Amino acid sequence: MRKLALKDEILLKVDKPARYIGGEVNAVMKDPKEVEIRFAMCFPDVYEIGMSHLGIQILYDMFNRREDVWCERLYSPWTDLDQIMREQKIPLFALESQDPVKEFDFLGITIQYEMCYTNILQILDLSRIPLLASERGEEDPIVIGGGPCAYNPEPLADFFDMFYIGEGETQYYQLFDLYKACKKEGLTRKEFLRKAACTIPGIYVPGFYEVSYKEDGTIESFHPVEDCFPATIDKQIEMDVTDTYYPKAPVVPFIKVTQDRVVLEIQRGCIRGCRFCQAGMLYRPTRERSVEMLKAYAKAMIENTGHEEISLSSLSSSDYSHLGEIVNYLIQEFHGKGVNVSLPSLRIDAFSLDVMSKVQDIRKSSLTFAPEAGSQRMRNVINKGLTEEDILTGASEAFEGGWNKVKLYFMLGLPSETEEDIRGIAYLAEKIAERYYEIPKEQRNGKCQVTVSTSFFVPKPFTPFQWAPMNTRDEFLGKAYIVNHTIKDQLNRKSIRYHWHEADVTLLEGLFARGDRRVGKTILKAYKMGALYDAWSETFHFDIWQKAMEETGVTFEFYNFRTRPVEEILPWDFIRIGVTRSFLEREWQRSKEELVTPNCKESCSGCGARTYGGGVCFEG
Repeated sequence: MRKLALKDEILLKVDKPARYIGGEVNAVMKDPKEVEIRFAMCFPDVYEIGMSHLGIQILYDMFNRREDVWCERLYSPWTDLDQIMREQKIPLFALESQDPVKEFDFLGITIQYEMCYTNILQILDLSRIPLLASERGEEDPIVIGGGPCAYNPEPLADFFDMFYIGEGETQYYQLFDLYKACKKEGLTRKEFLRKAACTIPGIYVPGFYEVSYKEDGTIESFHPVEDCFPATIDKQIEMDVTDTYYPKAPVVPFIKVTQDRVVLEIQRGCIRGCRFCQAGMLYRPTRERSVEMLKAYAKAMIENTGHEEISLSSLSSSDYSHLGEIVNYLIQEFHGKGVNVSLPSLRIDAFSLDVMSKVQDIRKSSLTFAPEAGSQRMRNVINKGLTEEDILTGASEAFEGGWNKVKLYFMLGLPSETEEDIRGIAYLAEKIAERYYEIPKEQRNGKCQVTVSTSFFVPKPFTPFQWAPMNTRDEFLGKAYIVNHTIKDQLNRKSIRYHWHEADVTLLEGLFARGDRRVGKTILKAYKMGALYDAWSETFHFDIWQKAMEETGVTFEFYNFRTRPVEEILPWDFIRIGVTRSFLEREWQRSKEELVTPNCKESCSGCGARTYGGGVCFEG
């Protein structure tokens, strides 16, 4: 019988106690005495969100294939348990063994979203690991960060011993072997960090690098303290995504999670080159998994989990060259077995609609379009590669196929945006609603519902817009007001709903996305003042952040609102992702000229990703 870290009276007090007990189907159990490395894998948000993350599932499976490693999971305790753990001095524990995280060799934290930064400090704090890397001793785990936000690790540099830059399948085994060798030799944690930074590609140890600043606050220099440490950290990438690690038996959660289904990653990367999209640049070049591998894994994962849905995952599923074959196989294979197939990230065209009519209940489901901008001029600026006619034709075909619900995603605050572009969002929604009512009444499927959602634009590192200014809070809300009122003035206003994102959260996301090491002091100050779960509207307190910024001398004016000159040293410039800085500069210029760059399958734009020697760059 497993001994739980939390007593029954605590579990009965907290919301969703199944978040904390472990023991799920396919969870890996090992004897801690028979392994040499214990790795605690953390997603710094609640269980339901963390359990839906594919990257952790892949690494969990990969690490546990080694007999000498036991990888366990942990997530952020929700605020109710957080309070109890502090009051009763209960240390944070991993789910499988229920042992304190402090006893592990590594604490690996995946950093998926900027607004989870205070949750990272919560994890360290509840684990009784010093928040600052400089204060950790020999008995503390090595704290390693990875994921998309690690491509600008500087705001978190003070809190991590090391970062892994890139895809986890490539260097982790080498890191484990080095750790074992250092342990055998009786070396200190600092000596291990030194050897890892000097010898393993993709490993960045912030403590071995120095930054100096100019009088105007911009970076003057960034360099390693010794020649042994690389001046540039190269992104690690798995080029063969077919013959690599992927879980056939992922852990099955006890409670409903945000992605309660089998996830099949059909490809990595994206050919499209949208200028606002960080993932589209970071994960270049596009690499496809073989259809045979996907067929075998789909079957095995359904058998091993009992899930009733398979989701085909990628940044742009329509661009997968064998989409028709894999979808038809899944429909035939699972016909009559109560297994649904879901297809996010599709372009809405005749083929996609035909596929979706086979796999979705049209009466219940809605279709999603992401035009991102309301006017054609703005779509050219962001390189969306989508015309108004494409959108309206897709909507018409969907309505004729029986759908009556459409979701539209846009961004406000994009570079060079005008009031005409903003109103274009409302006009496009109106044109889509009009297309529905052009269908004869007897052929319609009830009333039409068009849901318009706008997020606010955040310039991200390694995108052509990394030099762009962000809007202020009032500018963002003013633009949302224009969209809202333009929708209300239209003929089909009853068929259109409008939602917009929180401006305050967006400002902080922008600060963390492009911040430097000085922003770390603000994060620490805000955490100590009570900031936690900033991605959740019910627990987000902007006033805490305003006070923390004031006390640490960090301003939105410097980090968010100014246009950065292309010659400025950016905090993440020491990382090399394949896509070159000169390509990003060229795309920044093309955006100002409203020029569209063709996608990677149409022609090569010389972004630099060819250096990896495979993927879409070498097809044909």
